[in-house]
Amino acid sequence: MLASNARPQIQKVLDPLSQWAARSSVSPDLVTVIGTIGVAGGALGFFTLGHFFVGTLVITLFVFSDLVDGVIARARGISSKWGAFLDSTSDRVGDGAIFGSLVIWYAGDGDSLPLAGAALLCLVAGSVTSYVKARAESLGFTCNVGFAERGERLLILLVAAGLYGLGVPYLLPVALWFLVGATVLTVAQRVVHVYRQFVRSGRPTLVPPAGESNAAGEATEADQTGAGPSVASSVVSQTGAPDLAGGAGGAGVAGSGGGPRGVPPVPQVAPGR
Repeated sequence: MLASNARPQIQKVLDPLSQWAARSSVSPDLVTVIGTIGVAGGALGFFTLGHFFVGTLVITLFVFSDLVDGVIARARGISSKWGAFLDSTSDRVGDGAIFGSLVIWYAGDGDSLPLAGAALLCLVAGSVTSYVKARAESLGFTCNVGFAERGERLLILLVAAGLYGLGVPYLLPVALWFLVGATVLTVAQRVVHVYRQFVRSGRPTLVPPAGESNAAGEATEADQTGAGPSVASSVVSQTGAPDLAGGAGGAGVAGSGGGPRGVPPVPQVAPGR
């Protein structure tokens, strides 16, 4: 929630740059893609080698593109669902690169399998956190709750990684284990929040009751198999005309005289070859 409150202040700082980018016809989608490549490159290029301070600077620089692209889109009046989708997808790629690079570092030169496991747990739990919110909102629930949203997680990790790169001991390992607990707590908070909305809304279902479903199925089956009354019998009952197939008197539809009123004659079809 801290990052959400700080976003308006950060956007005020970035507004001049965003307005210039809007006037220069820079595509917000391009800004999103470049930012994602920069974040992934900074993480995989520096964190995997243990250069945490430089890596933090590079990642922080490109993380701001997550704010710039939205400002550009709004300034030019081209905000779209595609842009929102691309932005969310890019966030997942960036998060995966950051925590994945820490997994690589601690599983290799960092020589700490427990911390590699902690970074992997952060990666998985962070993905679940985002999925829970996306799925809840797709079903009509709100899910803007949680102790550690994406902004908070990135802020804690980048500050810890930058200071750790400057020589402050134990800070990054402590931050990783803290993020494991905070992210799991956030998932639990969101699940409980959605469940409470579900209960208050009367527990709506995604499928009709069994009785209605079976009745609809039987009606459909009857239409498809001809179990219901045929068209011919219906016409006969309404007009009192003889059988449409024709009897001994030759008054059937197959003849040239036509059928009852309102029923056009059926033309003869030549036998196939």
